[in-house]
Amino acid sequence: MPRICPTRFLLCLLLSACWISAAYAQKAAPGLPATVQAALQRAKVPQEALSAVVLPADGQPPRLAWQPDVARNPASVMKLVTTYAALELLGPAFTWQTPVFIDGPVAGGVLRGNVHIQGVGDPKLVAERLWLMLRRLQGQGLRSIQGDIVLDRSGFAVPARDAGEFDGEPWRPYNVAPDALLVNFNALTLDFIPDAAAGVAHLAFEPPLAAMQLPASVPLAPQGTACGDWRAGLQADFAQPGRIALAGSYPLACGEKRWSVAPAEPQRFAARAIAGMWQQLGGQLSGQVRDGPVPQGLAPAFVTTSPSLTEVIRDINKFSNNVMAQQLLLTLGLQESGSGSLQSAHAVLEQWWAAHGGSTAELVMDNGAGLSREGRISARALARLLQQAWESPVMPELLSSLPISGIDGTLRRRKGRAQGTAHLKTGTLRDVAAIAGVVHGASGRRYVLVAFVNHPNAVAARAALDALVDWTWADR
Repeated sequence: MPRICPTRFLLCLLLSACWISAAYAQKAAPGLPATVQAALQRAKVPQEALSAVVLPADGQPPRLAWQPDVARNPASVMKLVTTYAALELLGPAFTWQTPVFIDGPVAGGVLRGNVHIQGVGDPKLVAERLWLMLRRLQGQGLRSIQGDIVLDRSGFAVPARDAGEFDGEPWRPYNVAPDALLVNFNALTLDFIPDAAAGVAHLAFEPPLAAMQLPASVPLAPQGTACGDWRAGLQADFAQPGRIALAGSYPLACGEKRWSVAPAEPQRFAARAIAGMWQQLGGQLSGQVRDGPVPQGLAPAFVTTSPSLTEVIRDINKFSNNVMAQQLLLTLGLQESGSGSLQSAHAVLEQWWAAHGGSTAELVMDNGAGLSREGRISARALARLLQQAWESPVMPELLSSLPISGIDGTLRRRKGRAQGTAHLKTGTLRDVAAIAGVVHGASGRRYVLVAFVNHPNAVAARAALDALVDWTWADR
């Protein structure tokens, strides 16, 4: 029997291994993890539809750079640019100060004049804070207004637009347009409370809206009806101004549910909410709630202060609140240039972007929320920005605003190996799936991760993005 030289044997094994690796490399896209490729294949999404960058947060060379310079639609991941810019330009402790004015004498609880509320773009003037504002107004000794409540919404120069322009669903709260005096996100929350004995589901609404026709209850669906798509079963009609109609029924199996909707005639929402809340507090109003400017030279009776920017961006990023992000972008224009328009906001953003080494060709900002077909950025450009953010003094505030994988926000249901170790902003549109943020690797190193899929099957490719997150985490 011939003897085999150990050295020759090892050389043969090495050559065989190299040949196998080379053969595999011909099938695999260089640098793209096999698990990601497999997930893309299952989703019927070509590899050319993906851009991905993974690089150490401390500035070392990238672990992965797959089509990094292709400008793609990032969907809601664009909120990272808006919120990081705001943290640096406005500061984490920035607040919105909404002034309230009284333009006449108050005697015996009666104001003979008008109340003026001046909108400054506060993105979180929710129902509870509106209640506190009006209670504070009553704290001025005022119970009856023999005049009007006048709303100054001139702080933002936003052209009127069709709320259904983006996707034909104007009642969706994510389609709400920005407003200098945005009340409760221009959204009404419907609470359905089933009452089996009465055979109905009672309805409660927040905030209370004056001059709005709303049903007090809806009938329960036939016994045994599964919860399923309970919203469709209500046969809701939101198209009529000043009225919400529910022609269907509500399944008992659903228990209590909440549904947030944006009623028709959004330009009247603030007026209806303020009038309704004032009435609920027992206040009287002889006039109306209308739009108009604050008289020059009038000093505020008091100022309502918003939560800090740090708290606001936590809502924007963890829950992907579109209108709050748009309010924030316009606030940048208002605070930095005195004009709350998209043009001024874009000018401020472009100057800030250039200061961070970016070129105008790398970024198409649009509305700042990512709810756009026109917004564009490359994976490399955003990864570079996040790498800079890691070194920024506002890094803790930005990082803490991002959803935590498998824990909260838009990632609370995510499964995988990187549970609790990744802070990532998600983005989803009809033909976009995106993710970006920071992954804490198993070795203890931190990585910036950015990935965009632009394709008609993009939503099905979410598993490929999950695989990329897990690959990034498993760095040992």
